[in-house]
Amino acid sequence: MENKNVPQVRVGIMNEPQIAFVLNGNYTVNEDLVSGEQLVACNNGKIIWNGREYTDLNFMPTEPDQDSFTLRNVTIGVSFHWRREEDQTFRGALHLIVEDEKITAINILPIEDYLLSVISSEMSATASLELLKAHAVISRSWLLAQIRKTPDEVNSDTEIEQFSDGEYIKWWDRDDHVNFDVCADDHCQRYQGITRATTEAVAKAIKATWGQVLMSNGELCDARFSKSCGGVFEEFENCWESHHHSYLEARRDGEDETDFPDLTREAAAEEWILSSPKAFCNTSDKEILSQVLNDYDQETTDFYRWKVEYTQNEIADLIRRRTGVDYGRIKDLQPVARGTSGRLYKMKIVGEKQCRVIGKELAIRYALSESALYSSAFVVEKHDVDSAGYPEKFILYGAGWGHGVGLCQIGAAVMGAKGYDYREILLHYFVGASIDKEY
Repeated sequence: MENKNVPQVRVGIMNEPQIAFVLNGNYTVNEDLVSGEQLVACNNGKIIWNGREYTDLNFMPTEPDQDSFTLRNVTIGVSFHWRREEDQTFRGALHLIVEDEKITAINILPIEDYLLSVISSEMSATASLELLKAHAVISRSWLLAQIRKTPDEVNSDTEIEQFSDGEYIKWWDRDDHVNFDVCADDHCQRYQGITRATTEAVAKAIKATWGQVLMSNGELCDARFSKSCGGVFEEFENCWESHHHSYLEARRDGEDETDFPDLTREAAAEEWILSSPKAFCNTSDKEILSQVLNDYDQETTDFYRWKVEYTQNEIADLIRRRTGVDYGRIKDLQPVARGTSGRLYKMKIVGEKQCRVIGKELAIRYALSESALYSSAFVVEKHDVDSAGYPEKFILYGAGWGHGVGLCQIGAAVMGAKGYDYREILLHYFVGASIDKEY
């Protein structure tokens, strides 16, 4: 593909005390030509390679369209239930730097080449062409929006904590990536180089939408996406900083976008979550799901509506370990504030030793799972409550997978299967936005 005038992106792949990798082709380093198996280690803030010390190393491919490098034991699914390690192969340049007494591997390549991988990594490369086009546009929009953030904006977005009146409110946006633009895991956009097989359809989707981005009021859209909204879209400010984006508004994920209840009300949220309302993302069609879900994603079969059970001992121990706070026995998990999709962004943990309100949605999901609960849209059912008010069992009935903001990947896949084109898909999820050509 022609990459003239296409911006470059720096993607942080891994950060380890030592990294083993293979140069599949000839690469230049300090005017030397190298290839094959390599090993680097960190010692006293320096990179040790072939018995010599370096502050950083740049491995540049001599044939960019053919050469690749393979990183050993890359962790994917960090903090999620599908976490694992695998070898991954990448096109482009490899830049090694030292951060926090470890070596960070950074892949540098043109944005459009990066998107070839993102589309195949975020979903199956066999997805419908219109879905692939839609995802190309949102991935490109989100990436450019992140690259163009000022240093102050980047620093303000990372791991925000607020303490007041018994509340502990925390959210994560893009990590404070000072030395690269985005990371390669689900926290930013899932990027796995050429490890995942791409197809002619993915390349066609990239070419058909080359340089296209979502715009609103003259600015790039912060184009978010998640696996399943659960039937209604969540709004940005209920997951991240308190800033309302007009294009990220509550809508039903269905033919009639305005037909949805006020899920910020507890009674409406409970009724919605405990039922299975019609929505684009309410599907069990395996062919459609296989378009969106890679092999490890398909280990999750219940995503539109799901159930998790904990004994008293399990939930008390889990919350203590995951939050770092000892609440003692857990008496209740009380909803305090819900967003437009029914997702909790404030929840009160009522414990034997103390009570505290926590949020936002990801902090709640982390507190109630060894990895991350599918979503924070859930209601709690208590069983076998003793005379002091402590349940022996908690059952969480939930809706959706992920934060629910922006494009719902499963819903978009269903729309593609129903014959909607990519512009209709995008403007369903990004209200009032426009699709413009950036380059």
